[in-house]
Amino acid sequence: MLLAIDCGNTNTVFAIVSKGKIDHLWRLNTNINRTADEYAVWLLKLLEIENLNFKDIANIIIASVVPESMFTLKTFCEKHVCKDVMVIGEKFVNLGIDVNIDNPNEAGADRLVNAVAINKFYRTPAIVIDFGTATTFDVVGEKGSYEGGLIAPGVNLSLEALYMAASRLPRISISPLKKENSIIALGGGAFIDRHIRKEVLKNCISFWIDVKIDVVLNRSKSLRKRPLLNKVNLKSTFHNIYERRKKVYSLANFKINCSKIGRSKATRKIIKLYESE
Repeated sequence: MLLAIDCGNTNTVFAIVSKGKIDHLWRLNTNINRTADEYAVWLLKLLEIENLNFKDIANIIIASVVPESMFTLKTFCEKHVCKDVMVIGEKFVNLGIDVNIDNPNEAGADRLVNAVAINKFYRTPAIVIDFGTATTFDVVGEKGSYEGGLIAPGVNLSLEALYMAASRLPRISISPLKKENSIIALGGGAFIDRHIRKEVLKNCISFWIDVKIDVVLNRSKSLRKRPLLNKVNLKSTFHNIYERRKKVYSLANFKINCSKIGRSKATRKIIKLYESE
């Protein structure tokens, strides 16, 4: 059997691979202060639950983007499991692909194994998008070569940075909905169309996000991208539009008054109503 270790910035994943398939998989948080013996105690207990032990492991592959953890992981493997340890990115390790960037040694192990996977399972040019602590975009060439890519802050990292930089924004988190249905944000203009409205009312749960005219007007005038709103009297225009459309919007399953609440509270209300259906 093969032990595959994927050490990321947030989590470290251990997988037992046999005959090309993952039989068992375990995950723990990445901690550069964790010792080799701590890894051994943790993994041994999990293996014993599956009636396995370290002697069943013949080979080990490590892919890590955390250099500070590499020495400890290798020590754990060589001391407790086996000496046959392959580390992605080391010079003598041949991945079977070309790395066509200026300095191949700078390519992250996670990005190289993405290219290897595309080359093995799909054999086609591809762009691999990997959502982790960072969101990475990797380009794989026609012959399976790694052609480089882009890196951007991950979703949770972006949310945390936004919370730290914007004093009025609350801290929010990403979590799956209890329902398995998709959610589609549909503009009020689309709901006016009777064909779209018919499909929405038939197949979806709909929400009318209602806001008083004065609130809409004040919010709209504060937008720098709409400077013309400050030069004309729009109250009567907004009122006319609201009166015409509210008859249609009132057909929605739920009405949520958002004149005195912010986006985050309105979102929580929508999710609560959605999951209760």
